[in-house]
Amino acid sequence: MDILKRISEHRAREENLMWRGTFAEYLELVRKNPQIAQTAHSRVYNMIKSAGVEENEDGSRSYQFFSREIFGLDRSVERLVEEYFHSAARRLDVRKRILLLMGPVSGGKSTLVTMLKRGLEEYSRTEAGAIYALEGCPMQEEPLHLIPHELRAEVEEELGIKIEGELTPYNRMRLESEYGGCIEDFPVCRILFSEANRVGIGTFSPSDPKSQDIADLTGSIDFSTITKYGSESDPRAYRFDGELNKANRGLMEFQEMLKCDEKFLWHLLSLTQEGNFKAGRFALISADELIVAHTNESEYKAFIANKKNEALQSRIIVMPMPYNLRVSDEEKIYSKLIKQSDLGHVHIAPHALRSAAIFSILTRLKDSKKQGADLLKKMRLYDGESVEGFKGADLEELRNEHADEGMAGIDPRYVINRISSALIRRDTECINALDILRALKEGFDQHPSITKEQRERYMNFISSARKEYDELAKKEVQKAFVYSYEESAKTLMDNYLDNVEAYCNMNKIRDPVTGEEMDPDERLMRSIEEQIGISENAKRAFREEILIRISAYARKGKRFDYSTHDRLREAIEKKLFADLKDVVKITTSNKTPDEHQLKKINEVTKRLIEEHHYCPMCANELLRYVGSLLNR
Repeated sequence: MDILKRISEHRAREENLMWRGTFAEYLELVRKNPQIAQTAHSRVYNMIKSAGVEENEDGSRSYQFFSREIFGLDRSVERLVEEYFHSAARRLDVRKRILLLMGPVSGGKSTLVTMLKRGLEEYSRTEAGAIYALEGCPMQEEPLHLIPHELRAEVEEELGIKIEGELTPYNRMRLESEYGGCIEDFPVCRILFSEANRVGIGTFSPSDPKSQDIADLTGSIDFSTITKYGSESDPRAYRFDGELNKANRGLMEFQEMLKCDEKFLWHLLSLTQEGNFKAGRFALISADELIVAHTNESEYKAFIANKKNEALQSRIIVMPMPYNLRVSDEEKIYSKLIKQSDLGHVHIAPHALRSAAIFSILTRLKDSKKQGADLLKKMRLYDGESVEGFKGADLEELRNEHADEGMAGIDPRYVINRISSALIRRDTECINALDILRALKEGFDQHPSITKEQRERYMNFISSARKEYDELAKKEVQKAFVYSYEESAKTLMDNYLDNVEAYCNMNKIRDPVTGEEMDPDERLMRSIEEQIGISENAKRAFREEILIRISAYARKGKRFDYSTHDRLREAIEKKLFADLKDVVKITTSNKTPDEHQLKKINEVTKRLIEEHHYCPMCANELLRYVGSLLNR
């Protein structure tokens, strides 16, 4: 890549986006595309929607805008978009509220806000997200504010828009002094949102209350120009450079809002309800911006307990942002964080991150009162797996059982810290599940917030994660040992389904070799069904369920295979492994394998590397470990 050429092309693209004209020309743009005059909340909603929306089978929606960085928070994100952004975009009263994201540390709150800020920067560079402002305005003001109130109703009806807000003191003065009141001549330009350039995106972070100045929010008097302009009430003697000024038309992130001194929060009362704020010796200044704050649960509870905060509390929309509760999405979080580090080159053995994710999710789940729903079953249900005895309605019941589920537990940063520690300590190019689980366990003593009771509970979760990994490891070796695994599984399943169909229809089955008719092979069917605990009394119901599933697939023109039915797949895999168990046990545990065994080990190792993404180091470690498991 020619870096300098790419930089030049980028600069040219940015320059081509710029537009300058008069207010009269801007009106024509609005006439052709009224969306140009949309509010800040509408702009954010349209930005999110433009990235794509997926309708899920259960009727829920997934917003692709957040899918690149945020995992496992689909339900929270859907509620955020539908209940806040969508409603606010329709000019409902929700837009007059501060959005407060409340959740545990490292739960994705800051990431979500950062995505909104970066997204707005990119969206403002598209045709759909184009934004225009009065040229030279420090608050990038909406040009339509120039239209006198007496004419607004007619203009709104003709253009199909709504005009809100008053002309700022600075632009009111410019209109009279520079353009003689000729609104149509006032210059307008296209602006590009940029947090770095402080255009349309602001960030406020509280500091020491004794040194924090309200000017950080609302701007301040420029004392160097007082003698020139003669008055503090002259707009030219005021710096409109506070975060509320600079975030106009876009978004302001209010970091740790509830840690702020009360006097800073008072300015938000008028801004949220009336769309304006007080600055210097001027009339109220209009502002159209989305204010997003974030905090943790303990600070929020302390905030609402203080009666002095009732006025502001009524102007806040609280959106809980709990930890992710899906194992598969937790793996994605760890993968993302590792790739962002300098350790992205280190090989992570298959199922290593999953083992850590299982431990993390178990610490976040709450015990259910529902009979038979232990934490492991609950974890599998949440991750989209089929669990015997539970249906879709049971999953929703479990989710509604604890409103605060996911608001506590081990956070992703702790896991990543421990993985990093294991990587550095081992000084290796590969790390496996046992290394990670060991590192997690060793870190309990160094974690100041883990109590003695929690430590014992977390130790049990480490054991549960280890048992889950043991099963995964055995399955992995099982697949590698079975020659042409998919073909073997398909053959076994076809044989099973032939017998099930004959059994349910009370027919005979024909031997493919001799051609003679025989009764269904009950011994074969039971040897498979027993692998997943199907009792003698439940066998008919299970077999009929399989036939119904096959029929449903046939009606839809789909092909039913062994992996289509989760429990049948598990039964087939366990049956194949049970038949090969002794071979695997002897081959993996023999310290001095003979020529045949060594050949078999090499074949299995090759298959683990080529088909299951192991490296030579972790493939050999896996075989030794599974051999020790089978010898116990």
